[in-house]
Amino acid sequence: MKLRPQYLFVVVVVAVLVIAFTLGTIVNRSGRAAQAKTAEARGAPTVQTVLTPEATREYTVAIRGRTEAARSVIVRSETPGVVAATPAVEGAFVRKGAVLCRLNLDARQATLDQARANLRSSQLQQKASEELHAKGYRSQTQFLQDQAAADAAAATVRQAELGVEQMSIRAPFDGVFDRRDAEIGTYLQPGQACGTMIELNPLLIVGDLPETEASKVQVGATATAKLTSGETLTGRVRYAAREADPQTRTYRVEVAVANPQMTRSGLSADVRIGSGSGPAHLVPLSSLVLDAAGRQGVRYVQVGEKVAFSPVNVLEETASGIWVVGLHGPVRVITVGQSYVAEGQKVRATLAR
Repeated sequence: MKLRPQYLFVVVVVAVLVIAFTLGTIVNRSGRAAQAKTAEARGAPTVQTVLTPEATREYTVAIRGRTEAARSVIVRSETPGVVAATPAVEGAFVRKGAVLCRLNLDARQATLDQARANLRSSQLQQKASEELHAKGYRSQTQFLQDQAAADAAAATVRQAELGVEQMSIRAPFDGVFDRRDAEIGTYLQPGQACGTMIELNPLLIVGDLPETEASKVQVGATATAKLTSGETLTGRVRYAAREADPQTRTYRVEVAVANPQMTRSGLSADVRIGSGSGPAHLVPLSSLVLDAAGRQGVRYVQVGEKVAFSPVNVLEETASGIWVVGLHGPVRVITVGQSYVAEGQKVRATLAR
């Protein structure tokens, strides 16, 4: 059957419309797919990461401290007198027993001489009495009285010698005569100060432990102190307080270090005290961020390319980065873009160059 021209035209037009509609649908679907891919790409930002393995590291507790003398004693006079000499140089090292201040003997030397003369007389009397008693010319009572008199004279001599010895105020231990409080001509009453002695070897490094770190420090633990003078001293914890300061809520800790060079007391120090060992990670300093709660930590990429956050504690800062505690196993730490992503967000992670 032969179609009329007008019908043929209609069929052609309908066919063209069907083809145009089909092609439009395909194009629209492709466009929407491309837009979806573009939107997805825009929603998954690119970050750079570095793979950080877990390592074993010595744990330390870092505090701010200061040097302090192991002992500081104000040396005082035991007897009244006028200072006649000050042999010790202020600020100099002196040995135990060295004279710091010498008082004027006055009549004490004469008293000692008289006591010694009386002792010799009593000893001669005792010897004669002993010989007479042996021959039967001296009673037992008289002999014992002469012996007691000799003993009393000996006690008087010891007392007079002690009085003379007390005129020399001596160093109680090896140390530095740090400050003189009495000059020649000063009259000292019993209990008044000649000067101050300090012991600098061993030297103490003292500091205050916060409540969160107090349980990590044990007596005997090794410690290193870097002084403001540039010196580095090594020693061991000799004391860790069990009771907190009521004002600061901190615990005093003392580290004893050998100090043959007589480093001064009162210098500031950065102290690191060993507290065992355990897992740690070396991360770039720039990777540290704060979360919404203000905690310091790092953001890293989990399986599934999602961002996670872990709070960390800094162990030590080195030229290669910082050692932190708080991560577990190998971790892909975000080093670029960590401040612009949030926990749970999906990202595209690439290795940092």
